[in-house]
Amino acid sequence: MHTAKAIMASSLMKINRIAKQGITHPFGDSRTVSQAFPNPIPSELSDPFLMCDYFESTESKGKAAHPDDFPVGWHPHRGMDIASYLRTGTGRHGDSLGNRETFSSPGMQWMSVGSGVEHAEGGANDVGTRVQGFQIWINVPAERKMDDPRYGTVPSKDLPLVKLEGDNGSNARVLAGNALGVRGPFETVQDVQMVDFRLEGSGSLLEFEVQKGLDTAMLYVYENGLKSVNSKNDIKEGSVILFDADSDERRKFILQKKKDDDVATGIMLFAGKKLKEPIAWYGPIVMNTQEEIKKTRMELSFGQFPPKRVDWDYKRLSAFPSDEL
Repeated sequence: MHTAKAIMASSLMKINRIAKQGITHPFGDSRTVSQAFPNPIPSELSDPFLMCDYFESTESKGKAAHPDDFPVGWHPHRGMDIASYLRTGTGRHGDSLGNRETFSSPGMQWMSVGSGVEHAEGGANDVGTRVQGFQIWINVPAERKMDDPRYGTVPSKDLPLVKLEGDNGSNARVLAGNALGVRGPFETVQDVQMVDFRLEGSGSLLEFEVQKGLDTAMLYVYENGLKSVNSKNDIKEGSVILFDADSDERRKFILQKKKDDDVATGIMLFAGKKLKEPIAWYGPIVMNTQEEIKKTRMELSFGQFPPKRVDWDYKRLSAFPSDEL
């Protein structure tokens, strides 16, 4: 006879790897962010997820002095879905579709960039504001890379918050896909689950079952640590856990905090359906072949990018039609 403990163990996903988060310089200067993938988990293993940068800093320069100033300046994207998810601070965004918006936190701004967008970000926070969040890129199938771009802004009130079992205040925010009885607002092309779990209180326990058919599953323990994940103990802050998600029978993971740990732990779930397609990567441009990359670079050089954009100068707020302000 199988014991309940043995039956539970047989449903747990096997852990293939536990890696330490990487450090990267996304702005080409001294500023750094932590990264869950592609460093340390390479793209062929994180598929369909391309990049996750995690940042936590204190605003030093304050709000932008001019409405056309953005600390993260104008730059292109093509062939992916992108989310800027903030846990604290205020988000600010401008793009070639004519969007100029700010959003409260926890909140999110997302784009399915398709054939291309230019956008710029930041400049909405006062000096001393703590800004914590994520920049997440997700790949899309070859046949969808040249779709018309789509955009969404998600303030706090529209970002689903689910209370987890128990009376300790633990909760989850569903960013994308179906989970915990709700659907996240990030409208990705590829089928994914993205959930930000927040475990409060000493000894807190979380059991979760990843959606069947999603053959990539990762956890990023971005804040504080855990007593255990499935059979592995003493999970440090900054750990990236890659599961074996191939089995339809083994879909669960169990997280537990240490009994003497009252500090909240933040864990992000990334689960998705692999594309298993070649990746040609040129900075913020992700296509399938080098020929497609070359074509995109030519468009950029000759001012033909992005192909779908508003017909006014979207980089200058003064050029916007009055009915768009």
